[in-house]
Amino acid sequence: MTEPQRPPLPPFSYEDAVQKVRMAENAWNTRDPQKVAQAYTVDTRWRNRSEFPSGRDEVQAFLTRKWAKETGYHLIKEIWCHSDDRIAVRFCYEWHDDAGQWYRAHGNENWEFDALGYMAVRHASINDVPIAEAERKFHWPEGTPRPDDHPGLTALGL
Repeated sequence: MTEPQRPPLPPFSYEDAVQKVRMAENAWNTRDPQKVAQAYTVDTRWRNRSEFPSGRDEVQAFLTRKWAKETGYHLIKEIWCHSDDRIAVRFCYEWHDDAGQWYRAHGNENWEFDALGYMAVRHASINDVPIAEAERKFHWPEGTPRPDDHPGLTALGL
């Protein structure tokens, strides 16, 4: 059975790529592993730090573990560049652990999409930096998309 399309579809214009990045950011900010996993091909291949999930089921399990640990998760993604079926982004997200220590994760992702608009390949490189709670820059209700009037990474100096 063929899956439905997930527009915008390759080949991407710049505007399409920006839309795809914001859609991914909004989905990840829900912290809903099942919803997020549906944006990937059934046989998607990932590299996330030192983990290599393969397929939607492993991605969903990975995201469930991730968000059980990363409390207060708020993410901003920004396009870096794109081609017909690939998008590169930079991102930051803020989260805290069970002890209340806040972190800002800085990272880059390389994405490759299939013809239906699903992400088939995702490579992520991420570094966590401890921050004080007063240094946080991402302020909107947890589990919701970033408001349109909240500054992005460039405007925040990140």
